Amino acid sequence: MHSDPAQPFASLPSIYAEKRLGIMQPYFFPYLGYFGLIANTDRWIVFDPVQYIRKGWMNRNRVLKQGGGVKYVGITMAPHARDTLIHQMRLADGVDHLEQVVRNLDYYKNVRAPYYAEVVALLEACFAPGEQRLVHFLTRCLELTCAHIGVPFHQEIYSEMGLVHEPAHGPGDWALNISRALKAATYINPPGGRDIFDPRAFSNAGVQLLYLEQELPPYKQRTPEFEPGLSIIDVMMFNEPATIRAMLAQHKLVSA
Repeated sequence: MHSDPAQPFASLPSIYAEKRLGIMQPYFFPYLGYFGLIANTDRWIVFDPVQYIRKGWMNRNRVLKQGGGVKYVGITMAPHARDTLIHQMRLADGVDHLEQVVRNLDYYKNVRAPYYAEVVALLEACFAPGEQRLVHFLTRCLELTCAHIGVPFHQEIYSEMGLVHEPAHGPGDWALNISRALKAATYINPPGGRDIFDPRAFSNAGVQLLYLEQELPPYKQRTPEFEPGLSIIDVMMFNEPATIRAMLAQHKLVSA
């Protein structure tokens, strides 16, 4: 655990090796744990060379709704073939995506969430350039959200890197081969990766494999019961950046 969780993650303790790599598909304002992973890396690969998954997390996420429970909020995608790759995806033309998102945040406006105005301003900044390429739009959202929270975000988009590495024969090969090609000292992944990664392969490649186990605490949502795992939008509505950084600091890095 960090000794002073309210401090920005730019001052991570020296026990963390340099070249800590994270690799993840870009998601639409993902849940808090996604930013915990970013906070523990100093190089982030926006992973986009694989098939776009419909009804996944790249164009939508969950927020609270009027009357209780949760609902989806997100952006509309342009028509596309089922096998379209992530980096080929575009937002639909002729849609006011910002209005579509803000309109669905009525719960937060009605309960007077303390940081409603700040979050809406952040959303306006995210949508301001009118970017239609999904990967570039989502990367901008991640950048601005990290800046708002106070988490460093050193990203590169995989499809634009021209990176040469061994082909991936299985889902666990991508992270290993990219880590090796970038000469990463450490690769960090959520615990779910335990089923697809071979620790011996990482060790043989000279890459330390770590899993980030997070203890994300509940926070006041002005609801009878806490709804976990919602979009970072929900977190930012009710918490100032220092508090969010303190939440992210509740974690441990575990060797494979």
